[in-house]
Amino acid sequence: MVSASKQLCPTDQKGGNVPAALVEAMSNPGFYPHPVAGVEHRETHISRVFLAGDFVYKIKKPISLEFLDFSTLEKRYTCCLREVSLNRRLAPDVYMGIVPISCYRRRYRLGKTGSPVEFAVHMHRLSEDRSLLHLLRRKQIDETILEQLARQLVDFYRRASSGSHINRFGSLETIKQNCEENFRQIQQFGRGRVDKHLLDIVVSATRAYLDHHKELFRSRIAEERIRDCHGDLRCGHVYFEQGIQIIDCIEFNDRFRFSDSACDLAFLIMDMEYEGFPDTANSLVDAVARYSGDSLLYVMLDFYKCYRAMVKSKVCYITIQGSDRGDFLPKKLQREADKYLNLAYRYAVKFSSPTLWVMCGLPASGKSTIAKSLSKRLGIHLLRSDAIRKELFGPAGENPKDMPFARGLYSPGTSSLTYGKLMLTAQDLLERGQSVILDATFSRRHHRREALKLAQTMDSQMILVEAAAPAKILKARLKERDSRSPLSDARLTHFNHFVDAFEPVDDIPDDTHILIDTTKPSDEMILKLMAHRYHLPARAGFS
Repeated sequence: MVSASKQLCPTDQKGGNVPAALVEAMSNPGFYPHPVAGVEHRETHISRVFLAGDFVYKIKKPISLEFLDFSTLEKRYTCCLREVSLNRRLAPDVYMGIVPISCYRRRYRLGKTGSPVEFAVHMHRLSEDRSLLHLLRRKQIDETILEQLARQLVDFYRRASSGSHINRFGSLETIKQNCEENFRQIQQFGRGRVDKHLLDIVVSATRAYLDHHKELFRSRIAEERIRDCHGDLRCGHVYFEQGIQIIDCIEFNDRFRFSDSACDLAFLIMDMEYEGFPDTANSLVDAVARYSGDSLLYVMLDFYKCYRAMVKSKVCYITIQGSDRGDFLPKKLQREADKYLNLAYRYAVKFSSPTLWVMCGLPASGKSTIAKSLSKRLGIHLLRSDAIRKELFGPAGENPKDMPFARGLYSPGTSSLTYGKLMLTAQDLLERGQSVILDATFSRRHHRREALKLAQTMDSQMILVEAAAPAKILKARLKERDSRSPLSDARLTHFNHFVDAFEPVDDIPDDTHILIDTTKPSDEMILKLMAHRYHLPARAGFS
């Protein structure tokens, strides 16, 4: 037993620290009413955790920060209640309840004897060797496990609370507030420690992304993607024990838990990449996107991964300031903070780089349909060669069926000028940091190489989407054009000429070229395109 002289139940909590005597008491196996061979004590920036036998007890530090307030016993008790209630959504059998800690005869006691001086969240202890982090390191995560996790997460997001009071946390204004708070606190707590050059790049890229993608954030609200999520989803909080248990959601600030489901998932994906498992992380993203049908998930992830990495960097700096455990911890935390900042920088480079989408294929291949859908989905500019051609030279002036192939409006000269205008307009948009879609047949290799050169010159990512369908379907689509007046003048009478003139797409790097079967459902095609774009490595970007 701990000596009585050290069990005076002090209430002195200077600097927001848990009384040393309470930490000492809870570190003693005899403090607990059940068998305990030894107690493992862990500390986070906001709590103290005691692993005692088959159970875990967590108490909150009496601190007040900009994003949380545990300054009074009443506030800590309220947050303990919320922690148990919220975590039972994803780990119903893990969270047992709340246990009061009282001062009885000048000693700390776990239980109801005497008036409470502190409260502990009481949990069943999960096996460390069943955590996602442990299984990743042991190479014991396979596709089956990832599919199970993806299904559980998608189901959780579908069932999670939503509504107007939650939607506002997905608004552009709130997200800006969250990001700016991060930057401000990193500058405050990381003063003299943070790499200002990298931080400035992340800040600049984040602000630009928010300014350029206002409609994207509005569409997430319209699609009801803003939910009462987990808020702290990472590898060490996911366990494969008696099913899947996901613990330690955020209870202290609704603003951090009410979020886009993409932001919630981004924390886990970022954490997996931080730990060195990017390929497994990508497989999980693909599974979640597939089960949820959320193609915009791919568009949001790099931005939100950057935000989450900055949160973790901030937490490291806060913990450094509050640490009283010797020199080794600040040095370790500084290395972690630097690693998170470098990760945020990599994400910022990727989401800041505009994309040049090049739609390529025979007439009636479906490339324009994909282009329109992609433009609407992503809210980016669509440039069509058919429209530019007629802006430059006017309408054909004759029935499209009777037009000779590659003559008049479609002669080599007019086509060259049309593609030139297409490239110049795209260059102007890329220079402004905006992605753009080019819709043309791109049947000639030299036109495709010009697009690739443009993307490389503008330090942009190019994706050439080759639309394809069986010949009989192409012919049916061309024949159907006779009954309406589409922008394109290509008709069935030109089909064989187009096929003969189309040079195979064998001149573009494999990772830049994707073949799309346009007989597939539209959502399936868009999901495939988004996955392809997301998995491409970032270009050089900022330096």
